[in-house]
This record gives sequence, C-alpha cells and structure tokens, in this order.
Amino acid sequence: MNAVSASNIPPPLRVPVEGMTCVSCVGRVERALRALPNVDTATVNLTTETAEVRVSAPLSVTDVAGAIEAAGYRIRTRQVDLTVEGMTCASCVGRVERALRNVPGVVGATVNLATERASVEVTGDVSDAVLSEAVANAGYTVRVDTPEVPQSEPARGTPGREARHLIIASVLTLPLVAPMLSLLWGEHWMLPGWIQFALATPVQFSLGARFYRAAWRALRAGTGNMDLLVALGTSAAYGLSVYHLVRGAAHHGAGPLYFEASAAIITLILLGKFLEARAKRQTTEAIRALQALRPTTARIRQSGADLEIPVEQVAVGDVVVVRPGERFPVDGTIQEGRTHADESLITGESVPVAKLEGDRVTGGAVNGEGFVLVETTAVGSESALARIIRLVEDAQAKKAPIQKVVDRVSAIFVPVVVALALVTAIGWGLVTGDWTQAILNAVAVLVIACPCALGLATPTAIMAGTGVAARAGVLIKDAQALETAHRVSVVAFDKTGTLTAGKPRLVAVTALDGADDALVLRTAAVQAGSEHPLAHAVLAAVDGHELPAARDIAAVPGRGLRGTVDGIELLVGSTAMMEDAGVDLAPLLARADALRTQGHTLSWVASRQADGAQLEGLLAFRDEPRAGAAASIARLHALGIRTVMISGDNEGAARSVADALGIDEVRANVQPGQKVDAVLALRERGTVAMVGDGINDAPALAASDVGIAMGTGTDVAIHAAGITLMRPDLDLVAASLDISRRTTRKIHQNLFWAFGYNVIGLPLAAFGLLDPVIAGAAMAFSSVSVVGNTLLLRRWSPPRSPESNEVAHAK
Repeated sequence: MNAVSASNIPPPLRVPVEGMTCVSCVGRVERALRALPNVDTATVNLTTETAEVRVSAPLSVTDVAGAIEAAGYRIRTRQVDLTVEGMTCASCVGRVERALRNVPGVVGATVNLATERASVEVTGDVSDAVLSEAVANAGYTVRVDTPEVPQSEPARGTPGREARHLIIASVLTLPLVAPMLSLLWGEHWMLPGWIQFALATPVQFSLGARFYRAAWRALRAGTGNMDLLVALGTSAAYGLSVYHLVRGAAHHGAGPLYFEASAAIITLILLGKFLEARAKRQTTEAIRALQALRPTTARIRQSGADLEIPVEQVAVGDVVVVRPGERFPVDGTIQEGRTHADESLITGESVPVAKLEGDRVTGGAVNGEGFVLVETTAVGSESALARIIRLVEDAQAKKAPIQKVVDRVSAIFVPVVVALALVTAIGWGLVTGDWTQAILNAVAVLVIACPCALGLATPTAIMAGTGVAARAGVLIKDAQALETAHRVSVVAFDKTGTLTAGKPRLVAVTALDGADDALVLRTAAVQAGSEHPLAHAVLAAVDGHELPAARDIAAVPGRGLRGTVDGIELLVGSTAMMEDAGVDLAPLLARADALRTQGHTLSWVASRQADGAQLEGLLAFRDEPRAGAAASIARLHALGIRTVMISGDNEGAARSVADALGIDEVRANVQPGQKVDAVLALRERGTVAMVGDGINDAPALAASDVGIAMGTGTDVAIHAAGITLMRPDLDLVAASLDISRRTTRKIHQNLFWAFGYNVIGLPLAAFGLLDPVIAGAAMAFSSVSVVGNTLLLRRWSPPRSPESNEVAHAK
C-alpha cells in the first residue's frame, strides 16, 4: 500500500535560478516556493544555483517560475523553435500549446498558425525530443529548427503540390458542377449516377485524404478542428449520395444525388488553402528579403593574397576584401579605402551613406563605388543582420494580448459547431420529416464554420505589420509593444543624442584673467580621458594643440571632474560641484545667466589650493537640434500626441531646444536616476512612450509603457526598449506609432470579419437558407479575405518630412 502511494507522488521539480548572491537570497527563494500550494519542501543551492521542489500533487514550472520572479529572481531558460506541420485552424494551435505546456519543465509555449512555428521556453533539462514527442502525440508532425535555418516561410505543402492537387480536383469537379450552371439557360441535364460516383470518389478520398488524416489525429487527441468539420460535412453529403445511388439501383428509382456538393466543397477549400498559402507567403516578404541579403562567400586577405571562403568560416579580426557593387559579407570597420554603403533594406535609409576609414559597415549592405578592406567585428548569429532577423522573427512568433480572447473561443468552437449541426439535422428531420434536407442543412452548418479565419486574423496582421516596419527601419520587439503603442498619448524624449545631435560644440569661453586659450587647454588636459560629450567638445576645440600634463584625474559622479595640472588642482563641472567646493560664482553669474537664457549648457572651472577654491572661468556649449526634428514633433502633434522633453540640462538650455522644436512640456534638471520617476509621473496622465539612446535612458525606457530606442544608441537601451529605430531619424517615432495603429486596426477588422462569417453564416445554414456548396465557398474564402485584408498593410510606408529628405540627400 505504501509502495502504491509512493508511486503516485510526483517527482521533484528542479529549476536553475539566476540572480542569487548570498544566503539571504536563498532564504527568500525558499520561502517563496514553500508558499505555493502542495509544496512539501523547497531546497535552494547557492553554489549550483538550483532549486529543488518536492510536491504532494502536480505543480507546473510556470507556477514555480512565477513565485521565483515575485521574490526578485528568475529561472534560467532557453528557447526552442519548432516547425509544426499539419495545423489548419485556431483549435489546432490551442491543442499544440496545451500539449507543450503539459511537458514538465516547459515554462511557456506560443504557437503561430500563420508561420506554423512554436516557440517554447524551457528549463535546461528539457530535451527537444521530449517536446517533439508531445507535439506528435497531439497529432502533428514536428521539426526542430536550427538558428542557421530561419523558418519564417510557412511550412505547409509546396506551392507546386498545392497547385497540382487543386488542378486535379477542379478537373474532376467541373463535370459535376457544370449541369448546375446549365439551369441558368433553362436546361436540365445530369450525368449518370455512376459517372458522378466515379468523379467524386477520388476527390473525396484521395485529394480530400488530408482532411480525414487530420480529423483522425484530432479525434485521437480528444478534440476537434476545421478538418473534422470538413470531413464530417463532405462525408455526409457523399454518403447520402451513395445511399441514394445504391437504393435507386435496387428499386429502379433514382434518388437525389449530391456528389457535386461534396466534391465542390473540397475543391473550393483546396482553392482557399492555395490562395491562403500564397497570401501568407506575401506577409513574410519583408523578413525573406532580409534573409536574402546574407552573402554566402567572403574574400579574405591573408599574407597579401585574396582567398574566397564560405562566410561561415570568416573569423573576427579577419580582413575582408569588398569590391564595388558587392554586399558586405560581415559586420566590420573600414580598414582601408572609402565608399558609400546602401543600407536601405537594413535601416530603411533611402540614400547611400558615406563610409570612411574607421567607419562601421553592416553585413548585407551594398558597397558602392569604392574598393575597401574591412576588418571583421561580428559574424554569423552575432551580426547586426542576424540580430535584426531574429528580433523580427521573435516578434512575429509572439501573440498579441487580444489573441487570448480568440484562443478561448477557439477552444470550444468545433464542439459547438458539431453540436449545432446535430441539432440542425434532428430538428429539421423531426419537424419536416425530410431527413435528406435535414442532413444537407447540417452539412451546410459544418462547412460554413470558419475556425481558420479566427486563427489567422491576429498573427498575419502582426507578421505583415512587423515586416513592413522592419523594411522601413523600425524593429518592433514583440506583439505586446505593437498593441500597446497604438494607445500612446504622450511621447517623452531624452534631449541629448535624441532630440539633439548629441555632439555639443564649445561656443564661448570666459576666463577671469582674460587668458581664454590657456583656460581651455588646462580644462582639456583634465578631460582628456573622459567620454562625456562636453569633454569631447573641449578636446575638439583644442585639436592640434599640445596639452599640459595632468594627473590624479577623478570623476565626481553627477558633478564633473577634478585633476591636477601644473601642480594646481582643477575642478571642472556643474554649479553643484562649485557650491560643494565653496567656490564664489558671483563674478560670472550675470554672464552665466545670459548664456543660459540663450540656451547654452554651462561648465564651470575652478582651482583649489591650500587657501581654498577660486573661480577660474566659464565654458558654454551648444548642442544643435537634429535636422528635421521640428517637423517630426509636428507630425506627432498631428497624430494627437503630446510631447515632453526630459533633460538633465538647466531650464534655459532645455527650454531653448524645446521652443525651437515645438515641444509641449519641458522637465529640466532631471538627474539620470530621476528619469524613471519623471516617466512614472507622466504615465498617470496616459500611455507613455519614452524615446532615448543612452545607458542612463535604459531604466526610463523600461519604465514607460513603450520604450523606443534609437538604433545608434547603446545595446543596453535597445535591449530595454520595445521598439528600436534603426537610424537616427525622429520621423520614425511617428512612423512606429502609425504602423502600430494601422496593424491594430487590421487585427480588429480581421476579427470582425472572422467572427462575422460565423455569426451570420451559422444561423443561415441552420435555418436551411444556405446551400452546402455556397457554405463551402464562404468557408474557403473566409481565410483568404482575412489574409487579403492584412496584405493591404504592405502598401504602408513611413511618411517623411521634407527636412528629413533634405538631410538624407545631403549625406
């Protein structure tokens, strides 16, 4: 008895935990896990970074992951991509997702009907074979994808095979349907019954075998799908015809035959599938265009000789030879030569960009007129093009929040339709006594149902929207960001590097002793190793001049720099730094106020000796607004969006830029750590998008409803953002919100049509107002109409302001 009981105890769950640093972390995770229902013990090992949970009843990894994340940590997972073949409708999607989520160790699973891909998040000990077996047991065929072989292309049968089946079905069905058309001219003729049987049978059981196979797999898994509805409906019409044919031969009286209905329904559905597959391939056109950019070979220079090798064999540090008109095979920097690079398919930039020695180039871009040598910095999956493709593919694989509603409907859709068909058949039979008509009405109910349209409504729109956005230089990380962006009512901008060029210039120097040049040289000596934009501006101003020696240089966080020059400690920084050092700023306060009013950013210089700190002078900088920024802000206003600028600069400098650009609201003197608070305050007034490019912008990007990172910024900012702009063009901010609105609108339109087909068609069929052939045609073309509506998104292109065009042509 004890042995039996012990055998029913679920095995312990073991998950890897990330983020723990000490014993207190261990205790926090253990307490969080013990609070879960049915948990007997929870043990966390800090050394191996694993948690073992023993339970008295089954507990999902998702619940364990949630508890660990609530405690401030996360479990370590990996993503597995599978290509699932054989799915036909939204109910198939739900069945595959349930099968995958029931595998121990699976944290989450998302299945996309349009791409036929499953993205599964698993802990490290879950094998691909176990996932494949779970999908196979659910009744589908699975293939594990490798990173080198993108699977954006829908995996369903090849166009040639689909077209061949459609042609054969059409040839066999046309003689059956032609007599129906003759009624339009008052003619009434019909093929002999046995000839109808001979034509309809191969359509039903050979070309229609796919529906029987998929329906049988669904039944074995204890559920239903679109194929089950087609198989039931056409089998009923075919079987009734065979019954009347045999009965008529035995009793010398021909009954009504409906072979044309069963054959026409299958042929129309095959036509719909063929058109649907073609349309779905068009939704992935943008991502396939990106994939086509990857060259297969590269020419590397070794010991003075050029050797052509597969691009996979190129290593970081190799020197690659790129001739005019060729594509750059790798990411790198130009070591020798100069040229122009056409990056239009990568960044959306319509005009070739000048590239000089030391400039970065992106693999896949087209080399212009120059012969260049490129030092490789990234290859394979680490290249910019590979990361772009991966980001777009991941976005297309994710589900929009609205899809959850569709999934709940799809889970009960097929059983409800089958039940309605049974009620229709029994009701008509009992009320009218005409069981033949009752069966035909039930057939119409079965074949009018459109679960495919429901399953395709959302993912095809997301695929098309993210695809055309990527083509324009807007990378949308996931469907959540896409759907949230259409509600944005406030856009907050970081100032430096986002609204401005991020390259301030030293425009005024005021030294108390009148020696302006000497002051700048000493200041430059202290700032020689700094990466701050103001330091770069000072160094640019003294380019070519010899700097005095500086030592003991140290940064004062949030204040400035200090260092020793010619034996005297020099302080360079903000007003707060001067006040902390006790520097009297009165001699230059009037000058400082005047410069601030004009929109300049100020930096004070003081010296500190034994008798105290003395003011030395004042430096003024100006960072010009990006070209075309004012028109970009006006475009946002035209969309009904309020604009806010968040800046660490003084009120005067920030207000000067804001007024020049037409920005509605300014928040100045905001330290990097305060940007999150500023964004959270704005969120109380509506949905907020934050636009930034620096490391200090990453927390604010993450705190906003939608983070938008400039692609020229840091990897940290890009990682924290939901949307990345591939080029520093502020027009793309409005473009990203516009494509979000249009894509969301398409999703809603598609769902309206998908639900509308069923809401209108099912009652008409149940009340006998819909011929089965017409019902089959409506079902077949419901998916085509939904995908066709989605394809209208391919016409979208980002609006460009005249100023942006002028800037592009000036490059």
